[in-house]
Amino acid sequence: NYGINTDDNESKRPWGRGFIVRELCRTPSNWRVEETVDSFLKRFGVIGIEGIDTRCVTRTLRDSGVMSGAIYTEGYEPGREIDRTLSEYRVMGAVRAVTSGAIEHFPTENARFRVAVLDFGIKQNIVRSLNKFGCDVTVFPAYTKAGDILKGKFDGIQLTNGPGDPEENVEIIKTVRELMDSGIPIFGICLGHQIIALASGAQTGKLKYGHRGGNQPVKDVAKDRTFITSQNHGYAVLPGSINQKEAEISHINLNDGTVEGLKFIKRPVFTVQFHPEGCPGPMDTQYLFKQFVGMMEKVKKGGN
Repeated sequence: NYGINTDDNESKRPWGRGFIVRELCRTPSNWRVEETVDSFLKRFGVIGIEGIDTRCVTRTLRDSGVMSGAIYTEGYEPGREIDRTLSEYRVMGAVRAVTSGAIEHFPTENARFRVAVLDFGIKQNIVRSLNKFGCDVTVFPAYTKAGDILKGKFDGIQLTNGPGDPEENVEIIKTVRELMDSGIPIFGICLGHQIIALASGAQTGKLKYGHRGGNQPVKDVAKDRTFITSQNHGYAVLPGSINQKEAEISHINLNDGTVEGLKFIKRPVFTVQFHPEGCPGPMDTQYLFKQFVGMMEKVKKGGN
């Protein structure tokens, strides 16, 4: 109904492999519209299909959990070949597929801090949010070595959202462990949260359904307040694997009790599973960027 406008893009391209809809709107009416969904998908080579009973798909996933699926053309008879393809399909190399290929710099006027961002599949509003809070931002590809980041003498490090199984990122986990040992303030979002947990010795597990959408209730334990959050992930940090001498659970999902955030006890490191830059309507969780800035300010003045 809204169509596509480039001002709202959070990435340089759509990363979905396919688009499924019950009924395609061919006449979008938003006053900012620049093109239709159909032309947008064609421009990036993403297959789309309409006429699907999406409520039926939703009910199937709710009963059976996340599963692989395929879109195929008219006249194709699915048989053993597609059954085998689906059963063998695994998401591999997800972060490598989406991370930026080069270092990018996003300055802002009257910057008070310099922040290095490790891009696992970054949403642009992370950069805009950091800029808004007075941070000069440098975005690094996900596989940048810790030494190459540390030599920049940044005030803080941001680890972004991203796709795939967090445990697959062995090389990145090692890098993040080195960054955590540096004493520089670190803020992890979504996949960044999971990778920090893994770097500290915790474990992650796959959720049956995953958390999707802009209405996930999360409790901030310290504030004793509940926030409505934007989420899009299929894995979670296992609470029993967290070293309680290393970190404490700071946020909890009120739907299923899963871990939604960590605060490290002896390090200037904290994480959230949800998207504070997501702004699903409320912008309440933007306070986390302010918290990150406060942490950098404290460390810069010589505090712990």
